[in-house]
Amino acid sequence: MFFKKRHSSIYIKGVAALFLAAAISFSSCSKEETMIEEMDLTKIPVQVINNMNALQSDGGVLQSKMSAPRMEKYQTDTTSYELFPEGFNVFSYTSEGELETTIVSQGAKHTTTKDHEEWVVYGNVLIKNHIKGERMETDTLYWDMEKSEIFTDCYVKMWSQDGFLQGFGMRSDEKASNAIILRPFDSYGNTISDTNSIYLDSLNFIGPTLY
Repeated sequence: MFFKKRHSSIYIKGVAALFLAAAISFSSCSKEETMIEEMDLTKIPVQVINNMNALQSDGGVLQSKMSAPRMEKYQTDTTSYELFPEGFNVFSYTSEGELETTIVSQGAKHTTTKDHEEWVVYGNVLIKNHIKGERMETDTLYWDMEKSEIFTDCYVKMWSQDGFLQGFGMRSDEKASNAIILRPFDSYGNTISDTNSIYLDSLNFIGPTLY
């Protein structure tokens, strides 16, 4: 009698434990399904590339180079875009192969839709034209590929052989060789110039040949 009662008690406890395990399992699965349903797949990169390097050339002559520690590509129904969250570098060259322009920033985004393509770099953007000896700093810079222009409406600082300029808004060709500050203020120029002084492009300078 005692054995049967004990056996019955064990059986009841076993059934209860089984129902409890099933309930927990069902609850767990339900939560996982809910999490999957709530997950926004457009915020998950479809492609990731570390230590990315890309080259563009024409007839074997290097035109430009791009490098980034990390690239993340995202896709939606209407838009495709790449993020460069850990930094972005662009190097542009002359037709003779000399380094002309560099653009360095903390991040970048390249967006492509059916009718439009846009580049934007942001975060301590530094633009240098090594041929002219000019340097610009801003927070955000846009690149219009169709017009071959770079521009911004943000605050800009510019150093050149003629002096220092600062203001809001800038427009230039994509190699930053004719940059114009749209709304300058508190700028100054070099009023005294030394006709004997020559700007030296240290990156492209080879030096005299010794015989």
